[in-house]
Amino acid sequence: MKVLITGAKGMLGQDVAADARARGHEVIAWDREELDITALDRVRQSLAEVGPRVIINCAAYTNVDGAEKEEGAALSVNALGVRNLALVCRELEIALVHFSTDYVFDGSKEGKCGIFDSTNPLNAYGRTKLCGEEYLRLISPRYYLVRTSWLFGKGGNNFIETMLRLAQERSELSVVSDQRGCPTFTEDLSRAVLDLIETGAFGIYHITNSGDTTWCDFAQEIMKESGHQVSVRPISTKEFGRPAARPENSVLDPFPLRETVGYLLPDWRDALRRYLKKRS
Repeated sequence: MKVLITGAKGMLGQDVAADARARGHEVIAWDREELDITALDRVRQSLAEVGPRVIINCAAYTNVDGAEKEEGAALSVNALGVRNLALVCRELEIALVHFSTDYVFDGSKEGKCGIFDSTNPLNAYGRTKLCGEEYLRLISPRYYLVRTSWLFGKGGNNFIETMLRLAQERSELSVVSDQRGCPTFTEDLSRAVLDLIETGAFGIYHITNSGDTTWCDFAQEIMKESGHQVSVRPISTKEFGRPAARPENSVLDPFPLRETVGYLLPDWRDALRRYLKKRS
């Protein structure tokens, strides 16, 4: 199967491309230099020339705090870029995989956020991602909308790498303890998405590693598993102070992932150990 991956140089895009190649797919891995998804004419011409069966869109504006000042730039990629892909995919009958975020929710729900729960993003980044979701759902009849959260992978900077770097510089780390979510290893996410494509079961999916935690507990587990003797001090979101508001609870309910692909992703602690082993 011919698979086109946009944003292929990013952390997630690299793992998706590697996994797709390992499965024997014909992979076209493009980053912004090869395809700027914000340019509709370029998207239309390029996809017509290449003729993929599936597009996996890993291109995104991901600077959560930066989007507070650059919402237009974030909209260009996260919303209009998705619109452009959806339009051309409909014209050429191409299936489209698009990644969204737990930040489309406001965090007020006590339990897990389901695929059909009401969205209400608290920040500009979440608003732009929700706009992309709406374009996808309105335009494309053949889509997989995958919401995920707290990504880490070997192909880019992430929370684990930040904590390990700071552990070399400080004896104590202050980490937010009042935000709860699901850390997700990009290798596990890639595997599930490629398995999902093979089912042909279009729709909305929440795909994260199993289990949930806070950023503070995540950091403590990172220190433990990496052998760093560093104290992790819990602080509140208000104490930490960031430009963009974050949801207190953005734990995603995986239904109907198991019912569709036959499994759920491993626990995030298992994923953390595998990630640390690969980087050592």
